Amino acid sequence: MVLLFFLLIKLPVIAFETDGEQFYLKEKAFELSWIHSVEKEEWREFYERDGGTLTLTETHFKTFGAGVPSDGIILPSDDGFVHMRIDRVMDELNLTVSENAQTTIRTGGREIKLYALIDDYETFRISVDYIHLWNYVGGKTL
Repeated sequence: MVLLFFLLIKLPVIAFETDGEQFYLKEKAFELSWIHSVEKEEWREFYERDGGTLTLTETHFKTFGAGVPSDGIILPSDDGFVHMRIDRVMDELNLTVSENAQTTIRTGGREIKLYALIDDYETFRISVDYIHLWNYVGGKTL
């Protein structure tokens, strides 16, 4: 009966996949940050796992320009960043990382430098996945 439990139960995670290698976030949310290539300022995006999808809930940036969402709601802030509510649902996120951009994930009080995990300009496919309990306990987590 216990073996059957381990074989059938799958738990949701946020999966980061690159070249056949997969890492998992057990947390339900994460912050993605990077240094904008033109402005040389930090940008932040906030994602949540919602069922089988990811939702981009907010973005924080310093100035308006190319690539800034035009359909978000500006939120009050006093930290020097423009805060914008987005609430955009997506099945996956394809992310190119680099040391130059300092692509970083923050979650659960941790900071994970994605650019230190793979070569410059390699990509991560980020999505929600359901994994078996034994992978949840012993899999590669970020």
